[in-house]
Amino acid sequence: MGASDEGPKTTPDPAAEFAAAADDLVERLAGVPEEDGVVSPFTVDGAELILEELGAGPRLFLLLHGIGMGRRVFADLAAHLAPHGRVWMIDQPGYGEAPEPPRTPTMARTADFVAALLRDRGETDAVVIGHSMGTQVAVELAVRHPQLVGALVLAGPTVDPRARTAPRQLLRLARDLLVESPRVFLLGGREYLRAGPHLRRKMTAMLVHRPEEVYPRVAARTLVLRGAEDYVAPQEWCVGVATLIPDAELAELADHGHETLIRDARPAADRILAFVSE
Repeated sequence: MGASDEGPKTTPDPAAEFAAAADDLVERLAGVPEEDGVVSPFTVDGAELILEELGAGPRLFLLLHGIGMGRRVFADLAAHLAPHGRVWMIDQPGYGEAPEPPRTPTMARTADFVAALLRDRGETDAVVIGHSMGTQVAVELAVRHPQLVGALVLAGPTVDPRARTAPRQLLRLARDLLVESPRVFLLGGREYLRAGPHLRRKMTAMLVHRPEEVYPRVAARTLVLRGAEDYVAPQEWCVGVATLIPDAELAELADHGHETLIRDARPAADRILAFVSE
C-alpha cells in the first residue's frame, strides 16, 4: 500500500468556530459591509498588531480605533475610502483580535508600534485617521515620526482636560450613547468584551496622556472632526484642539455623536476625502 497523500488532519475547535459564527452574526445584524480584506499579524517588541488591508492605489488611509474598540468597527468607513486608495485597519495590542501585550503600552509606545509597521512596509505620507483614543495615538505618531504622516484626521479627540477621570469619561459616553444607532451598540459591545479584563489599565494609559501638550508640535495638515451631538468631545474642546495645532481646521457633522466614524460613515468619509484632496 502506498503512502497517503493526505496531510495531518486538524481537529475542529468548537470554541473558535462558535466565536467566528458569533462574529459573522454581529456584523450581519450591524449591517457591516461583507467584504473582508487581507489580514496579517505584525509583531514588534513583544506586542502584536493585527492589520487588515483593503483597496488599491498610491494613497494610504490608516485607521486607529478608540478605547475598547477594534479594527472592524471601521468596516463601513473603509468601504467608502477603499475606492480612493488603500485602507489599513489596525487592531492595536490588546484590542480586537490582537493578543494582550506583556504590559499595557502608553499612547506614545503604541504610536511607535504603528510606526514600525509603516516602516516595515516602506510606507510614508499616510493619511492617519484616529478616532477617540486613536487620536491620541495619531498625534504621537505625527510628532514622533513626522515623515510617516502626510495628513491627520482627529475624529472625536480625547481627552478633554475638564473630564480627565474615568467616571467623567464614562458619564459622557453614556450620555452620548443615547443618540447612537444599533450598529454602534452591536459592534461596540463585541469589541469591549474582546478588550477584556485589562480595560481599566488601558483607560489609565489613555487618561494620563496629555494630548494638549503634543498638539502644538504637529506639523501635518490636520482635520479635527466631531459629531454635532458628541458629548465626549464637546465643541469648546475641539475648537481648542484645532487652535493648538498650527495647521488645522474644524468640521462638524450634523446628526452624529461620538461614534461618527462608525455610525453611517459616509458623511465622515466624504469630508475626509474632500480634506485630503484640497
